[in-house]
Amino acid sequence: MQKLLFSISIIAFGLIIGYIIQRIVLTGKIKADKSLFKQRKFLQSLSLLCLSPIATIGAIWIISFKNINIVFMPVIGAIAIFTGGFTALIIGKLLKLKPKQAGAFFSCGSMFNLGSIGALVVFIFLGEKAFALVPMYTIFEIIIYYTIWFPIAKSFSPNVQQEVKSRKLLKIVTDPFVLVAITSIIIGLFLNILKIPRPAFYRSINSIVIPLVSLLLLISIGMAMKFSKIKGFIKPALIISGIKFLLVPFVATGIAYLMGFGKIDNGLPLKVIIIISSMPVGFTALVPPSIYNLDIDLANAGWLVTTSLLIVVIPLQMLMISFI
Repeated sequence: MQKLLFSISIIAFGLIIGYIIQRIVLTGKIKADKSLFKQRKFLQSLSLLCLSPIATIGAIWIISFKNINIVFMPVIGAIAIFTGGFTALIIGKLLKLKPKQAGAFFSCGSMFNLGSIGALVVFIFLGEKAFALVPMYTIFEIIIYYTIWFPIAKSFSPNVQQEVKSRKLLKIVTDPFVLVAITSIIIGLFLNILKIPRPAFYRSINSIVIPLVSLLLLISIGMAMKFSKIKGFIKPALIISGIKFLLVPFVATGIAYLMGFGKIDNGLPLKVIIIISSMPVGFTALVPPSIYNLDIDLANAGWLVTTSLLIVVIPLQMLMISFI
């Protein structure tokens, strides 16, 4: 119960603090760009470029690779992301949504909050050793988002003329956020393979850094939260919730179970996948609707409803992993 309350309180606290800052700026009590873009960028850079590498290196440094199946974690992560995306595309067509709504619906179904919330929940409930598996699971996440999902979302935009221009893969893999994430994984693996003993104090460092990274990212998300006109999109938001919390984890967990993940390290990899594969709409999903003139209210509804449902989903996750 303490772990449950701690994880939910960090999520709620981060979002509330960010939203309060946003409202203070909008009322003019603090002079800043109303979009708070620079401030959010700073928090994200501090978290992902400075603090997150410390946690990732330290966690992967001590991960066990005795079972070779662990190397398939990135593949399962990619399959989960593709499952959510293509399912959202199909359901959007079946619901006969207007292009702007279908694009926002797709964005919500295809992008997950794996970093600020998923990694936090894994760390709090399963520990540092489990946290090390999260970067493995998410290796292909950003590449899929920017090279495949963003161009697809843009194809629904009323501003698109005849062709859709997508970012080239080279531009994505040279992005500093991607480079730092991949470099952190490589350094951690290098230290692991060389069997260099990790300093004892590193555990204490990660116990502070990991929650702090999530808190800062959640504050940056709260700074951009918008609640206008979401009541009219509760139905699509609940359908998105079904994709996020039922279909995707069923597929990802099923594959992991068939691959014997439940027999590795007391089922730790399977427990991680149960948690990380059932995460809400990621903040990244709100970017395409904003820049491509899609239905931002539908996207906001999908994000808010799925994030709010964590208060139910997290206890269910804990119940499931207790049987493993």
